[in-house]
Amino acid sequence: MAPPLVSIPMKKNKNKKPSLVLTLSAAGLLIGAGSIAYWLLSQRQLSSSDLLVGANIIPGDALFAVSLTTDPQQWQQLRQFGTRETQVELDKNLVELRDRFLTNNGYNFQKDIAPWVGNDVTIAFLAPDTATKPAPKPVTTNEDAANDQQSMVMVLPVKNLEIAKSILAQPKTLKQGKWIDRTYQGIAIKQNQGQAGENFSAALLDGRFLVITDNPKATERAIDAYKNKTSLATTGGFAENFLKIANYQPFAQFYVNVPTAAKIAAASPNRPLPAQVLAQLQNNQGLAGTMTLEPEGIRFKGVSWLNPSSQRVLAVENKAGEMQSRLPAETLMMLSGGNLQRLWGDYVLTSQGNPLSPIAPEQLRGGIKSLTNLDLDKDLLSWMKGEFSLSVISTTSKQGSPDDFRAGLVFMVQGSDRQSAEASIKQLDDVMKNQYQFQVQPAKVADQPVVNWVSPYGTLTATHGWLDGDVAFLVVGAPITDKIVPKPNNTLASTIPFQQTVPTEPNPTNGQFFVDVERTVKNFPLPTLIPNQQTLLDATRSIGMTSAVSDSRSNIYDIFIGLKKVTNSTALPSPGSNKGNSVR
Repeated sequence: MAPPLVSIPMKKNKNKKPSLVLTLSAAGLLIGAGSIAYWLLSQRQLSSSDLLVGANIIPGDALFAVSLTTDPQQWQQLRQFGTRETQVELDKNLVELRDRFLTNNGYNFQKDIAPWVGNDVTIAFLAPDTATKPAPKPVTTNEDAANDQQSMVMVLPVKNLEIAKSILAQPKTLKQGKWIDRTYQGIAIKQNQGQAGENFSAALLDGRFLVITDNPKATERAIDAYKNKTSLATTGGFAENFLKIANYQPFAQFYVNVPTAAKIAAASPNRPLPAQVLAQLQNNQGLAGTMTLEPEGIRFKGVSWLNPSSQRVLAVENKAGEMQSRLPAETLMMLSGGNLQRLWGDYVLTSQGNPLSPIAPEQLRGGIKSLTNLDLDKDLLSWMKGEFSLSVISTTSKQGSPDDFRAGLVFMVQGSDRQSAEASIKQLDDVMKNQYQFQVQPAKVADQPVVNWVSPYGTLTATHGWLDGDVAFLVVGAPITDKIVPKPNNTLASTIPFQQTVPTEPNPTNGQFFVDVERTVKNFPLPTLIPNQQTLLDATRSIGMTSAVSDSRSNIYDIFIGLKKVTNSTALPSPGSNKGNSVR
């Protein structure tokens, strides 16, 4: 069955406005927790075919744009991933969108759209004028109200001009209102004249693109962008950065205008962004990505870049990629980075005063100071300038009973000054001994010296020591030090799940992430963060990511999500059939 997000002029419910929340949620779906990318094609010349479809038509200040394939085989492949439950949920949404945009308006994709449309279509959302205005208008007219609403632009490439012209010349009869013809800058526009908020229009640009909008002004803005070369394709940083993630026949591509989205979020009456946070976000220009379907899952490649006029620059330092070889095969999760001190500095820069940050830097600093009397920046981070990792490693009892499953949290960091590091660790030992009455006991594991912290109740609480002379480690929870000391023979890097999930590019890298979702969910209760979380987790095998700093103004990411597959996948129900029987 063909994809549902392909349409021509249609009637619109006057109370149904495009939602910023829906827009950004769609971006989140394609990003996956932002927000991915992979460095490639660096020696190629820039080609329009590498850009998001319709990038030369979409106005440069567009808030969000997503391009989707029209290949029915790819949509069918997408439906084969997951479980029965996720397939039912996907089918429900696909049928709803197909019926809303096509069936309810008298169109059938295979009959009316497929014969003339290109390989991909793009939907873009334009920011309301108020997003760029310093203050509200004192007087609001009907036209002003229309301009202040978020509007949609749909770009459909034309591969058969004659069929497209016939569809445009003889559109389906409207249930209400009538079609009218007008011109703008010499371009013929067919527009339905109905109630307020129902003015869809369509225009054919140079016989190559059919442009559909839900606002007459949006049609004019698209024509202006195309003719005056003020489109997304000419926006600062877009073309050169999108080239880094170009891919052959992607399922989807997307772009998010970060500063415009920040302005809209700042104007929200519910959760306004503080002025200092908004100022920081203005340094960022865009986030873009591609999504491709592979035999065992979905791959996202993404790039984020700074505003060309921003004074901020990125340190091109990609020195990670070794920690997975220090960790055992029993590792359930690993997050690594190239320079902990620099990562903290970047976090402080972008999160101070931000209510959406997981934890305020001042709060973390204060907490460490009150608990340990150590200064986070001077006593700890000052020598943590090398690669680091935070991991969860599983263990079981000697009997191997699943009921005895336990796990330890392991922190590793490559130190830049061992003398300073040992002085700070000694202070920490003294605090644990004198303030919390822990026993601080020197010991050995595989003939290597370690220090154990034993609680007043006699249970081993933590162990710390050194690996290879310059890598400090701290183990908390289950006693799994013997799995990392000495260096394990069966490492995380050698396991099949890691090799099949974590991308090998970009290389060199400044960080990686891996989680064995199946084993983690089986043994750990996780807090609910998103709707239908358990259903999505049940459909996922593993998640891997590799990132790098591409240059002084951009980061790139490559994310792979390994998915289970549905056996005996069925086709979508035909229009008018019982939607509840999408999957039997």
